[in-house]
Amino acid sequence: MNLVDIGANLSHESFVDDLDEVVSAAQAAGVSHIIVTGTDQNSNEAAMSLSQAQPEIFSCTAGFHPHVAESFDENALASVRALASEDKCVAIGETGLDFNRNLSAPQIQLEVFEEHLKLAAELGKPLFLHQRDAHPEFIALLRQYREQIVGGVVHCFTDNQQALEDYIALDMYIGITGWVCDERRGTDLQTLVGLIPSDRLLIETDSPYLLPRTIRPKPKTRRNEPKHLVEVLYMLSRCCGRPAEQLAIETCENAKRLFGVGPG
Repeated sequence: MNLVDIGANLSHESFVDDLDEVVSAAQAAGVSHIIVTGTDQNSNEAAMSLSQAQPEIFSCTAGFHPHVAESFDENALASVRALASEDKCVAIGETGLDFNRNLSAPQIQLEVFEEHLKLAAELGKPLFLHQRDAHPEFIALLRQYREQIVGGVVHCFTDNQQALEDYIALDMYIGITGWVCDERRGTDLQTLVGLIPSDRLLIETDSPYLLPRTIRPKPKTRRNEPKHLVEVLYMLSRCCGRPAEQLAIETCENAKRLFGVGPG
């Protein structure tokens, strides 16, 4: 089985000491390609370095997460543009809006999100998108630029059916994480994933976050890894009523179509 993890934060400090082992374990589990997420200046550069060092395994994104939107300036824009112009960078982001925590002021988040949308249009690259508790403002900007951008994925989707339908209506891809494996807060998502068209579904771990709670035996630490992508796949299989092998093929084809990565 070949799988593509379309979002893993492998530049996170928790992977400093054993990244090679983490990658080997992922490959043994069937994960053949990993897109390393960039969320700020340092992680953007680290993600690119990983991608250039091991291009057969990694590619990357480049952008500024809404949490750090207040640190985005002209120099940051120039850096993201330069990194995103490289072949190994397959998407602009992580970018979007997060009005749940508001670690950056909402108005600044909106301005920085729009700069990323403009850059995606300029470079002809897809978007790696984040949205939490900001759907009305998020979808309004996305609609405004939809004809100018090639597409994108709403990563770590956890919203409601209306939001899902809005994204699908714009031909966006939907990224599903281990949130769907959570018996406490993932039950609504479990009922929605079957509504995602087979040609719009992507899977991701968002490592080191969102460790699937279905893993048995229970891991010794809460650090998520790309090898656990199979747990997301198996839960999706149960929720969607489609064989895991079929979902693996579909999600790989989708990753290749959107990002140009994956086996084959």
